[in-house]
Amino acid sequence: MSCEMQIDKEKERSVGGSNPLEQFVILAKSARGAAAVELVKQVLEAPGVHVFAELLDTDSIKELANGPHSVYYELLRIFAYGTYREYMQLKDRLPEITPGMKKKLQHLTIVSLATKMKCIPYSVLLQELDMKNVRDLEDLIIEAIYSDIIHGKLDQRNSQLELDYAIGRDVQPGDLAKISATLQAWCDACEAVLVCVESQIVKANAEKNKSLKHKESIEQEVANIKKTLKSQTQDSDEAMNTDMREQSGHGSHQTDKSKKGFRVKNLRSGSAKFWQKS
Repeated sequence: MSCEMQIDKEKERSVGGSNPLEQFVILAKSARGAAAVELVKQVLEAPGVHVFAELLDTDSIKELANGPHSVYYELLRIFAYGTYREYMQLKDRLPEITPGMKKKLQHLTIVSLATKMKCIPYSVLLQELDMKNVRDLEDLIIEAIYSDIIHGKLDQRNSQLELDYAIGRDVQPGDLAKISATLQAWCDACEAVLVCVESQIVKANAEKNKSLKHKESIEQEVANIKKTLKSQTQDSDEAMNTDMREQSGHGSHQTDKSKKGFRVKNLRSGSAKFWQKS
């Protein structure tokens, strides 16, 4: 039985998980020599597999680095950390890749470029991907978008690829210090922003308390003014009522006197008339 058929049978028996690389890592534990080489070929061809560091760490794959199949180990390293341009530079001493492998490595190259720039000019892509035709380049990018390798859009007017998202690639051990420094700088920036936000919160709360006290002061002053106006209104009403009563009483007294005078006058007039008749 050939190595390829054996790997296919073992792959069918293996328990697949959500990680498409997992089944290859399981198979690598028992694969040696030619079987490990065949496993490398299949993983580089397999759709949906874009990270390879876990496979590189298995003992059977590490053994390839120092044996007659070292070129396959180097090829796997380029797919894990390198670009299509690097492959072309080492093409003469590396195994020839299939069209499927070529397309995958070109997609991974776009991902690597996405970590350096969010708008990648077509000229850069054509150079890095060793392509001459813009139409072929756009077809390759569209395939990467539909495969969820990258998210973005083609800006044909400005001849560039605008990126919103790209999958992650394997991280080389030598890059860990740089990543750690970047994350620390990000944490420091977050701390600075947090301190600034807390300061603004304290300031905002102080302004709020000041405004509330000012509002309470104004409301108290308004209440006092209303109380004073009410008191003044009551005093004015009482004074007006007193004046009206006094005026009413004075008028009644004069009316009585007029009535009495009128009666006396009438009596006198009557008496005069009476004596005249006699």
